[in-house]
Amino acid sequence: MTGTEIVDESGEGCDVDALAALVSYLLPRLRLHPDCQLGITLVDVERMSTLHEDWMNEPGPTDVLSFPIDEVRSAPAGVEPEPGVLGDIVLCPAFARTQAATAGRTLDGELAFLTVHGTLHLIGHDHATPEDYDAMFALQDELLSGWQAVGAR
Repeated sequence: MTGTEIVDESGEGCDVDALAALVSYLLPRLRLHPDCQLGITLVDVERMSTLHEDWMNEPGPTDVLSFPIDEVRSAPAGVEPEPGVLGDIVLCPAFARTQAATAGRTLDGELAFLTVHGTLHLIGHDHATPEDYDAMFALQDELLSGWQAVGAR
């Protein structure tokens, strides 16, 4: 696999082309090689519950899970990024739909939010401390605002 592979197993009819375009937007802004391998799978609540329980030891479904593979990180300024395997992001549109309504977003807007969030986790960002939370969410907001400014699909 080269690049991004997106599979919708959720049955929700999500706009996978918009997610692919978002990833193409994100990679250069995060100083990642455009050929980084990234898998995004959209699943139903049952599958997400199983993954959440198996990998995080937490009951029930969640909105997004990230599974980094090569520990790819953003290239420093002035250094050409190298290709690698970012990993996999799993999204649960049915679970995300409720969050979208609460946040005042469409489902596709929520999936974009979660894709950015999951991608940041893949490259080492976390929100375990207040400082990390502030940094990660500031970058996430900046990326989403930029995406919306260029006419997100």
